[in-house]
Amino acid sequence: MTKLRVGLLFGGRSGEHEVSIVSARAIAEAINAQENANKYELLPFYIKKDGAWQGPDVASQVLSTGEALSCDSKSNLWQFPAEAESIDVWFPILHGPNGEDGTIQGLLSLMQVPFVGSGVLGSAAGMDKIGMKSIFAQAGLPQVKYMALTREEIWSKSTIFAKCDDIEQTLGYPCFVKPANLGSSVGIAKVRSRSELEAALDSAASYDRRIIVESGVTAREVECAILGNDSPKASIIGEITYESDFYDYETKYTIGRADLLIPAPLPNSVIQQIQEKAIQAFTTLDCAGLARVDFFYVEATGEVLINEINTLPGFTSTSMYPQLWANSGVSFPELVDQLIQLALQRSSIPEKHE
Repeated sequence: MTKLRVGLLFGGRSGEHEVSIVSARAIAEAINAQENANKYELLPFYIKKDGAWQGPDVASQVLSTGEALSCDSKSNLWQFPAEAESIDVWFPILHGPNGEDGTIQGLLSLMQVPFVGSGVLGSAAGMDKIGMKSIFAQAGLPQVKYMALTREEIWSKSTIFAKCDDIEQTLGYPCFVKPANLGSSVGIAKVRSRSELEAALDSAASYDRRIIVESGVTAREVECAILGNDSPKASIIGEITYESDFYDYETKYTIGRADLLIPAPLPNSVIQQIQEKAIQAFTTLDCAGLARVDFFYVEATGEVLINEINTLPGFTSTSMYPQLWANSGVSFPELVDQLIQLALQRSSIPEKHE
């Protein structure tokens, strides 16, 4: 049997470059595992921080060492390695901007080769917090209160004070200030006063031209993993607990700073609500393959509020997404296999049912 050539695409022009390398190493191991070795031939491709693509030889070295390569000012950003022409299915694991936001998905679509994960629409909508929340609101998914701002409004002396007044009156304190298009909690701040709000808005505007401010809520943070295309399935529910003020970048990626409870100790009725809303969010954005959907569970009122969807979640052996499926009966190598098969299914034209 001829093996399918899987192009594992990682690295990228994002602040989550190093996280992508860690995810790619775990996926490469799963593709090469005994269960998948007879099905797939792995060809890794590494995108440096300047956007230059590197072929399997260089990419394999990065996977081996786990270290990002330095950028070369002479890099040709528009030249793809020759091996890219032989790929049967792509497995992009590029977290954050320029990889999770529909840009690489558009490129792979133009290549006319199947790829793992959501297409342009689901990826772009899932990455942009303002667009995502607008779509969720239209779909009737309950959320915390939020407001959207632009960099121009924040950095303009004629509008910033009025905007801060609106935030205080509409959302109150504490509230969270976030860049609209960054992942892994980059640029996010929890604020409790006017001075902190102004500083956080200024900082967030340095990361992105569009900013979102969300009302704080006393709630448990729970997550659900989705797997599938047009008939997706939901995993069991996991919960994140931590001692820090909120789930920031340092807490998220420092060993021992946060704990994952799988399964989360929740009433069956709440579990069912979360699973149903996770699938609804996935299908509303026309996602495909995989996603992790994050929620707030307000125990005092019994409310389940959707926080966000992540269309290319962390994929290390200790990440929440694969752990949720492992505890739902799907091993890491099996999960990677299913995602590749889902990519192939999505690209094929189904037979018409009479």
